[in-house]
Amino acid sequence: MTRPAHRDPLRTALRHTGVRCAALCAVSTAATAAGLLLPAVLGRALDLLLAGAPAAGWVGRAAALALLLALLDGAASVLAGTVDARATARLRKLLAGQVLALGPRAVARFGSGDLVARLVGNAAQAGTGPAALAALLAALAGPLGGVVALGLLDPWLAAVFLAGAPVLALLLRAFTRDTSACVTEYQRVQGRIAAALAEAVDGHRTIAAAGLQDRETARVLRPLPELARAGHRMWRVQGRAAAQAVTVGPLLHLAVVAVAGLLLARHRISVGEVLAASRYAVLATGVGVLVGQLAAVSRARASAVRLGEVTACPAPAHGTRRLPPGPGRLELRGVTARRDGRTVLDGVDLTVPGGSVLAVVGRSGTGKSLLAGLAGRLTDPDAGEVLLDGVPLAALTHDELRRAVTYAFARPALLGTTVEDTIAFGLTVPSPAGIRAAARKAQADAYIRRLPEGYPTRLADAPRSGGESQRLGLARAFAHPGRLFVLDDALSSLDTVTELRVTRALLAPGPTRLIVARRATTAARADAVAWLDGGRLRAVGTHTELWRDPEYRAVFGTTSNTTAPNATPPQTTAAPAAGPKQTADVPRAAAADGETATGDVTAQDATPPRAGGPTGTPAAPKRTADGPRAAASDRGTE
Repeated sequence: MTRPAHRDPLRTALRHTGVRCAALCAVSTAATAAGLLLPAVLGRALDLLLAGAPAAGWVGRAAALALLLALLDGAASVLAGTVDARATARLRKLLAGQVLALGPRAVARFGSGDLVARLVGNAAQAGTGPAALAALLAALAGPLGGVVALGLLDPWLAAVFLAGAPVLALLLRAFTRDTSACVTEYQRVQGRIAAALAEAVDGHRTIAAAGLQDRETARVLRPLPELARAGHRMWRVQGRAAAQAVTVGPLLHLAVVAVAGLLLARHRISVGEVLAASRYAVLATGVGVLVGQLAAVSRARASAVRLGEVTACPAPAHGTRRLPPGPGRLELRGVTARRDGRTVLDGVDLTVPGGSVLAVVGRSGTGKSLLAGLAGRLTDPDAGEVLLDGVPLAALTHDELRRAVTYAFARPALLGTTVEDTIAFGLTVPSPAGIRAAARKAQADAYIRRLPEGYPTRLADAPRSGGESQRLGLARAFAHPGRLFVLDDALSSLDTVTELRVTRALLAPGPTRLIVARRATTAARADAVAWLDGGRLRAVGTHTELWRDPEYRAVFGTTSNTTAPNATPPQTTAAPAAGPKQTADVPRAAAADGETATGDVTAQDATPPRAGGPTGTPAAPKRTADGPRAAASDRGTE
């Protein structure tokens, strides 16, 4: 379910600044009108002075018009700056909101660097669009008013000018078309450079360790020649238009002045009117002003198109339902998900009982992180549905969904001013005691207390290793109550002792936990393991059961048939194999105390019943979490 995409960003900016744009257009038009009146007043004053008649009144009027023109130009500049600022702020808010609404889809579609380029550069350029359009209307009033004024002085003056007007129109049309193409190409290349730079910054440690700074610099800057060509072409287009305007404009001006001289010789117009006609010819041939305004509008329009590519992506819509009371039972029904034209998950059926711990394992590229994203609706399936306590995730309100599902990631984005803010991020009413309790569960409390100011330490002043950052992310997740706790490789940077302690907190009675596991020890401590293979759910069972399968052991880089890490030895020798949908009894235990309980995990293509058990219901062995540990050689391959 998706919500409708936003409208054209430029129209959005125009609506947001409509009143100020109207005021800017009015002020600019008034300034144009004052500029059109000034030649007539000056011409009249000149005629009176040449005739020896009193001209003080007309000279005063000319001075007043000049002063008014200066004031109006100043007001127009202030209004234009205000409109630009408000429009840019509106567009950035619109784009930022859309990116956050799209979530991971936005980065997957455009890349983080390109999104930053659009948010910073393109939004600012598009923000000048409303003011440029308002100024363009006033700029058009100048040439049109000049032609009308020439016609009022004498129809022949207007006719001479209009004879060359089609040439000017063609020049402006070609200029607008070429400018739009150049600006679009320039901004596209800018986005490519920004995307490559973001990738390099993200992997700067790998680049430094490999000694490939020069190579990466060359890769980031490889599009520079294209950028230079687009920039040079843009300047050539504008320069050619200006040169053509300089050629055509003065010719028309000379033609008007020549005809005005003939009319003066025939006593059809006065000397002052010749002066006015000369000035009106300049206004009528004001191609230079139009070229500048058209260029500004073209740049703004091209930037708005790039913003529109993001805002046109439909964002997920949320429903109106709330969750009934429940333990956090997670269900995936016929879930299929495709990425880049490839089916990553294909018809996955999975049920995770409320309060149980499910580890998701599989080789790289089998869809573990995608399944984790689907579990909390960070992304949507292409087919099938995901339910929490019987309610489809798409039917839940946004706040209800985010209260119910908590995430922890391998590389958490730590947001907030202080360390305490970071852990409390997203909480409506953060509790200092709750924050510290969450930090203790995540084994982050000792690290935080060693900081200069403890929990109030500014996050920017808190040096962190990868494991410490991961612990802060886990603390943030522990601080948020919910029904479903999803960990996407969130223990990968922890040392063995810390991982064991955090796992004990995770396995304590609480919400449903879905853990993307890459270590055999993590899978061994879960109540059940979902084994993904080739986009399908190959089997669901305890780690001890699945460990008998050499292909399962190969997921962790182990091929020898040794005892499963942190699990009791197998009780039977029956090997599970791919089979029909079934329900398995899953031990539910906390690793710290060894208590056992049972729950149901449903899977398609899961382990078939073992010999001697009820049809479709394999007799899963009871498991004590604090069972024998794996051999060192096995742990070394995790």
